[in-house]
Order: sequence, then structure tokens, then C-alpha cells
Amino acid sequence: MGFIIIMKRISLKFKGKEKKLTEFEVPEKIVQRERTKWQLSCGAVIYHMDKGVPYYLLLKYPTYWGFVKGMVEPGETEEQTLNRETSEEAGIYDLQIFPHFRQVQRYFYRFEGKLIRKEAVYLLAKTESWTVRISHEHENYRWCTIDEAIQLVKRIKANVILLRKADDFIKHFYNKQSKMITEFINRDSIK
Repeated sequence: MGFIIIMKRISLKFKGKEKKLTEFEVPEKIVQRERTKWQLSCGAVIYHMDKGVPYYLLLKYPTYWGFVKGMVEPGETEEQTLNRETSEEAGIYDLQIFPHFRQVQRYFYRFEGKLIRKEAVYLLAKTESWTVRISHEHENYRWCTIDEAIQLVKRIKANVILLRKADDFIKHFYNKQSKMITEFINRDSIK
């Protein structure tokens, strides 16, 4: 797509002297950019620990596998949005949200002919429940090991990266917790 640029000569008076300048002008019709609407949503990588192995909750949307996620409503915090969306989309009410895990995905998409700029904030949350009750928005759900989950979400590279970061965070958290418990037990057994 080419642009039409119009040159025109203008005269300016500066300190009593006239200067001739060339100004470039782009017609207003061409300058108008498509206005984008901004949306903020919040979701989570939700997992359940079983015998030291994290199982990740994935929801089947019509065209892809993904995570619990929804629009942040006015006045809501990210945690409030996450709890509301998780109860609505998965029927889970006992989330334990990790305070130091927060990932943001930024992307554009079109909806009803309009360009949308979206920021999706993802937190990490643990549940003790295996029971899931999916909403009308989803076709199915699955609890998956990290390898199974990556296979299901591989269509969206950002979700693969998100899962790997969450898995690394969980492993680090449980390794640190395990070391602290071992040190505590050893300290008490020495006395």
C-alpha cells in the first residue's frame, strides 16, 4: 500500500527575515489508523499434586486446548477474576494462588471486524480437587502431566512457554520445601 505525500512550500518570518521551507503533508484520510480496543483478561495454570507429580488442568475450547481465563470486570483484582472464572468455567472453588508467579501474554486478534489488543495475565494456582464441572464454553477437560499438557497446547507456542515456566516454578518450590523439611527433621534428630 503506497502513501500519497503532498509537498507544499511555506514561508515563515523569523526575526524579521522571511524563510522558505518545504513541508511534507500526508492527507488526513491516509493517516487515520484503525482504532484498537484494549482487553484485559486473567487466567491461571491450575494444577493438582498427586504423589509428587503435578497434573495440569486444561480446558477444550472449540479450536484449541487452553487454561481457565476470562475478562477482568471493572473493580476486580486479578485474583478475584481468577477465582470467579475458575468457579464459572471449571466448578473449582479451592484455589491456592502462588503470589510470585505472574506471566503476561500480549497479542492482537480480530472480532466482528474490529482489531483487539489483548493482555492476558496468567497466575499459578493449586487445587486439592480433581472434580471439574465445565461450562458451556468448553467441550471437555483433562488433567495432564507436563508432557501430555505440552502436546495438547503445542498449537499455541506462548502456552507451551507458559506451561514450562509454571512447571519449573513448581519444581523449584517443592524442591525448596522438601529441603526445608529435611533440614528441620535432621536438626531435630541431632538433638
